[in-house]
Amino acid sequence: QVQLVESGGGLVQPGGSLRLSCAASGSIRTIYTMGWYRQAPGKQRELVAISTSGSGGSTRYADSVKGRFTISRDNAESTVFLQMSSLKPEDTAVYFCNAVIRPSMTIPPATYWGRGTQVTVSA
Repeated sequence: QVQLVESGGGLVQPGGSLRLSCAASGSIRTIYTMGWYRQAPGKQRELVAISTSGSGGSTRYADSVKGRFTISRDNAESTVFLQMSSLKPEDTAVYFCNAVIRPSMTIPPATYWGRGTQVTVSA
């Protein structure tokens, strides 16, 4: 089975920083992308940042977080990080890890989700 496990959420003051982590484990042949989504109360889930794998990979960010958040991967590209700086109250949400993974040569790629981690920005 493929599993995504997030960590690093918590309570932080406006202007502060947090670093989220998400580790992929289990049966994995290929990881095509890893990224982060978030969902605030009463709002739809939105893309925060995505990283594509391998040489020539790319990153994309939501306009609302450009210049403040940075997505990165470990050397094995099985873990994704989200460094969040200059946090604002409107960043408060549940942050979900997302990945497109091919488990094996006989199983087609699919999208996987973590359970989410709460980020609260408040004085």
